[in-house]
Amino acid sequence: QVQLVESGGGLVQPGGSLRLSCAASRSIRSFSAMGWYRQAPGKQRELVAGITSGATTNYADPVKGRFTISADNAKNTVHLQMNSLKPEDTAVYYCNADRNFPPVRYWGQGTQVTVSS
Repeated sequence: QVQLVESGGGLVQPGGSLRLSCAASRSIRSFSAMGWYRQAPGKQRELVAGITSGATTNYADPVKGRFTISADNAKNTVHLQMNSLKPEDTAVYYCNADRNFPPVRYWGQGTQVTVSS
């Protein structure tokens, strides 16, 4: 069983920064891709950023230029650096990891990010 543990969430003022971390219980090289999703109250869960095993990244339009996803293979951790935060970034942020054979998606428990003055 794979465990993903998120950390780094909290309360920040608009314009501030946070760095989320997702620590995996096994080598992240075993995953085809990892990513961050978020879910705001009353809304569907949406993709924020993803990174493949080949280090290709993709971002949702609302966060392009403000968020950066990165992988630390030595520490089996994926980070999400969030800058210039806005109130609309407020949500529970979830880490996920995908395996292809067999196809399985793992989820972390989520970490709350609140952007408010």
